[in-house]
Amino acid sequence: MFKHEKHLLQEVKIDAPNPNYAAMLQEQLGGPQGELKAALQYLSQSFRINDHEIKDLFLDIAAEELAHMEMVATTVNMLNGHTPDANRATVGNVQAHVLSGLSPMLTNASGQLWTAAYVNCTGDLAADILSNIAAEQRAKVVYEYLHRQINDKGVRDTIDFLLNREEAHNSLFREAFNRIQDTGSQKDWGVTEDSKLYFNLSTPGKYFDLNNPKPTSFNNPNPQNDRPMN
Repeated sequence: MFKHEKHLLQEVKIDAPNPNYAAMLQEQLGGPQGELKAALQYLSQSFRINDHEIKDLFLDIAAEELAHMEMVATTVNMLNGHTPDANRATVGNVQAHVLSGLSPMLTNASGQLWTAAYVNCTGDLAADILSNIAAEQRAKVVYEYLHRQINDKGVRDTIDFLLNREEAHNSLFREAFNRIQDTGSQKDWGVTEDSKLYFNLSTPGKYFDLNNPKPTSFNNPNPQNDRPMN
C-alpha cells in the first residue's frame, strides 16, 4: 500500500527558470540512473525477499525514491517556466514544448523515453543488493555532474539533499549485503583456488594481492605462473 502526502520530502526552489538545465535534470527523472528506475527496481526486487527486515528496507528506499522523483519533477517543472517557447526549446525538452505543455516527461536528458529495461532484478538477494549499490553510486555521479553545471542556489540545495540521500541508501544496502553472507549466490563464492587466482595479462604489469592494498611487483609475464592470492 502506498499513500501520497501533499508535502514534498524536501522543499524545492529555483532562482530563475532555465529550460536548458531542465532538460539536463530530466536525466534523473527518466534516465537509466534516475529516480524512477531506482524506485521500480527496488520495488520489483522486494517481491521475492523473505527476510522481512531487508524486504522493508527495499520498500522503504523504493518509496523514498518516488519522493525523490517528485522533487526532481517539481524542479524540472519550475525550471521549464510557464509558456511553451520554440526559442527556449532544446534537444532534451522539445517534447515538453510541443506535446506535454511543459509537464515533465519520463525521458532522459536527450528526450528518450524511460524503459523498464533499465530495471535489474535477478531473484538472488546478493546480486540484487550489489546492483543497487552500483545504482546508488552511479546516481551520485550523475548528480555530481549536474551540480557542477548550475549556479542556481535553489537547484543546488535540492541536488545536495539528493546526493546525501544517495549516500545514505548506498550505506544501507552495504549493511544489508554484510548480513547475507553464505546465502544465495554467496554460498559458492571463493570456495576454490580458482576464485583466488589473478591472471597477469599485462606486460610489464603489477601483481595485486587481496591481502595487500598496495600492488606489489610481479615481473613474470607468463600468466601460467601466476600465484594464488593467499
